[in-house]
Amino acid sequence: MGPVMTSTEQRKPINLPRLLDMHAKGEKIVMLTCYDATFAHLQDEAGVDVMLIGDSLGNVLHGAESTVAVSMDSMLYHTRSVARGNRNAWIVADLPFDSYHLSKEEAWRNAAQLFKLGAHMVKLEGGGWTNETVRFITERGIPVCGHLGFTPQTVVSLGGFKVQGRGDSGAALLKRHALELQEAGAQMLVLEMVPSAVAREVTEALSIPVIGIGAGVGCSGQVLVLHDMLGISHGRSPRFVRNFMEGSASIQQAVQRYVQDVRSGAFPDDAIHGFK
Repeated sequence: MGPVMTSTEQRKPINLPRLLDMHAKGEKIVMLTCYDATFAHLQDEAGVDVMLIGDSLGNVLHGAESTVAVSMDSMLYHTRSVARGNRNAWIVADLPFDSYHLSKEEAWRNAAQLFKLGAHMVKLEGGGWTNETVRFITERGIPVCGHLGFTPQTVVSLGGFKVQGRGDSGAALLKRHALELQEAGAQMLVLEMVPSAVAREVTEALSIPVIGIGAGVGCSGQVLVLHDMLGISHGRSPRFVRNFMEGSASIQQAVQRYVQDVRSGAFPDDAIHGFK
């Protein structure tokens, strides 16, 4: 297999109107986590639409058991690094645990720091209580991506790595929170570890892109942790992960295959990677 490289010279920078237009046209959006300048350049060359500077860096870079220990300083450092290596992709940076919980003003200050260093959008976890914060940040000019379903920052209160949104009440709550986040001004949503049928229903109910991770092929696009899709993470891989290094001659080709398979709808396969 020899996919054709997408040169940074051949595509225009991805912006929010372009992402919303892709969603409206049914074009799949490709997101992948990124933490440094070298991989930012590689992903940009491979045609990744959105680079997520995820607090997953706490797990894959720092060796922590959860994302809770990730600091704002770490997020700022990695945001600056990714921005330096990127040319065309849209950059989303996570607001880490305890950086947006105390007040909407605190959330704005931390979002603004990430924005100044090159992030185009910030992501925060949770529904309901986050609506006021999302509204406060977006009204002041920084786009926000919500994150529902399994939320890694609250893994302890969720009782572990469990699928969210199951059952009538769970699905209804998830959909309500998604609609509320959209109403508050969120312009993108990540759904993690949600039954495929529920995620598809939520995606169809919203006018903003929904990016899935363990949420089925019915979402507007997909995201994986870079280290997971390269098969270099420690321990057992989650059900929703596919190792794209298998059958690839290089990391570059593995990322290109990921881009192609998300765009075509070949990944994920709900029978293999999805939840019921």
